[in-house]
Amino acid sequence: MADTLTLAIAQINLHVGAIDKNVAAIRAARAQAAALGADLVVTPELSISGYPPEDLVLKPAFVAACEDAAAELAQDTADGGPALIIGTPWRNGDKLHNAAFLLEAGRISARRAKVELPNYGVFDEKRVFDAGAAEGPVAFHGFRLGLMICEDWWLPNVSACLAGAGAELLLSVNGSPFEDGKQERRIRLAAERVAETGLPYVFAAMVGGQDEVVFDGASFVLNADSSLAAQLPQFAEAVTLTRWMRTPGGLACAPQPPPPAPDRLGLIYQAMMLGLRDYVNKNGFPGVVLGLSGGIDSAISAAVAADALGPERVRAVMLPSPYTSAESLEDAAACARMLGIPYETIPISGAMEAFGAALAPAFAGRAPDITEENIQARTRGLILMAISNKFGPMLLTTGNKSEMSVGYATLYGDMCGGYSVLKDIYKTTVFALCRWRNANHPAGALTRPGPAMPERVITKPPSAELRPNQTDQDSLPPYEVLDAILAHLIEGEHSVDDIVADGFERATVLRVVRLLDRAEYKRRQAPPGVKITSRAFGRDRRYPLTNGFTSLVK
Repeated sequence: MADTLTLAIAQINLHVGAIDKNVAAIRAARAQAAALGADLVVTPELSISGYPPEDLVLKPAFVAACEDAAAELAQDTADGGPALIIGTPWRNGDKLHNAAFLLEAGRISARRAKVELPNYGVFDEKRVFDAGAAEGPVAFHGFRLGLMICEDWWLPNVSACLAGAGAELLLSVNGSPFEDGKQERRIRLAAERVAETGLPYVFAAMVGGQDEVVFDGASFVLNADSSLAAQLPQFAEAVTLTRWMRTPGGLACAPQPPPPAPDRLGLIYQAMMLGLRDYVNKNGFPGVVLGLSGGIDSAISAAVAADALGPERVRAVMLPSPYTSAESLEDAAACARMLGIPYETIPISGAMEAFGAALAPAFAGRAPDITEENIQARTRGLILMAISNKFGPMLLTTGNKSEMSVGYATLYGDMCGGYSVLKDIYKTTVFALCRWRNANHPAGALTRPGPAMPERVITKPPSAELRPNQTDQDSLPPYEVLDAILAHLIEGEHSVDDIVADGFERATVLRVVRLLDRAEYKRRQAPPGVKITSRAFGRDRRYPLTNGFTSLVK
């Protein structure tokens, strides 16, 4: 029986549906791990197909292609190099499983199916996969590895079964999306499994963006005393070797120095960068275009885009109306200079006049109102979409979660776009991120070091500038109040009475509830965006558009 095991964690960026690319990434990670002297390389959940594959796994040809790729990788292991643990859809009789395979010596030596299928939040696995049965550990070079797949370790049943069957190590392959504060929860929960079983634990995760979700990596190892033995970086690919030895107390991992502790705002910013970068690159867009208004939302969106893609791939357009202030013109131009992005101005006054003339007979006798404000927003959307169509860059929309919550956005206007980096970012967090970005240069950013926007962008009152002297607070409660109430309603699902008991004025709470409920139809038509909180609009939170339940506002 061997006394040592060198296990490499391959924290890699996968591309859903791109089987050949994923196989190439696995092979590259295996080659890197072989150079480090690894016995076994662990890749993330569904590393062949990418995660989450959603209804792709309902296509028999796709599942067959994944199984063929797994067989090819198994043949690779006949070269005397390290064994592999990979993830793949697996058709087993009339059942379709989310599975992990152990590949060694040119063959598939073990298969394990995911037991606990998540069906909440962004997860929808019970609809496309069949649950497997809890089984014992897999044998590898004399070691008994308790192989689990993501949700299997979030609940105690599978790890308890593995420990009872003689596992020496809990080894979990994961597709665990980023959320604000989630890494602390992962480590805390892993420590519970370690305490329950007395076994060390490996969390092997993926990194990268996939539509609304971003995977932050952050793979880690806990020894049997729950001490952190290894920690991989967040938001970066890595192949890291861990060294294990049998001791009188069981398997133990040699401790490694931890990486620098990241700060919360920096992690959120990295999630926004990675989500946008992978969405643009994996879908083949040459870059992005956005309206740069001189306001805070478009400024931080431009900064994320320039940092993630490089300044040359970001096209900024100022679309001034007669209500655009001189300060906004100055701030937008300064922001573009500070980021080094191409910038141009296309006035919309002529288009506004043309629409006014065309609609004058129909609107005769009616005073100007929000209709004319929406025409301005839709004119801007039309021009930006025309640039996107003509030159190919994806239009990046710049609305934040506070605005989308209460419908402070115009369909087919400022909601135009293919992706939103602020979709799950409350306005108060937007302010904090802008201050953070001006004081920090993000890791991996493709811009030159330095602030991203003038200080005035952060300090001036937010305004859509659709009428003279307009500010957001003309129509909305102060953002500190609004965001706190929205967090109660969205993330907490709290009642009006509960929110009032927390110190908020009942009339304000009722008003926000009504605005939130009325705007559901707008959110259903909004573009995808990076999930940051525990309850993002879209896959996380799905309410009926036609909804007669009004007990919250009674």
